[in-house]
Amino acid sequence: MLDNNCIFCKIIKGEIPSAKVYEDEKMLVFKDIQPKAKVHLLAIAKNHFPYLDGMDGEQTELIAYMLKKIPQIAKENGCENGYRLIINQGESAGQTVFHVHIHIMGGEILPW
Repeated sequence: MLDNNCIFCKIIKGEIPSAKVYEDEKMLVFKDIQPKAKVHLLAIAKNHFPYLDGMDGEQTELIAYMLKKIPQIAKENGCENGYRLIINQGESAGQTVFHVHIHIMGGEILPW
């Protein structure tokens, strides 16, 4: 189920354009509009839920599916030598869109 007020849900529905690099029936991956690395992609679930906390079984399976797909997507997009995955949870962690998403960052040596 999608949320009509969520920017990522609007991207999934095609209401807001994005630079897509991968899409299937369960997930969408696109370039971050404010990249923090040479390669900075966002992998979003095509099921709206704001946090990992309280996921149901279907949502847990969806995250596992995404984590299985990400290595190949990362390699195909310039992260052959490694990449970092980030999932921000809550405002204090820097989450600004409350729709579970995974940052895929790489293409260079990343500082901490």
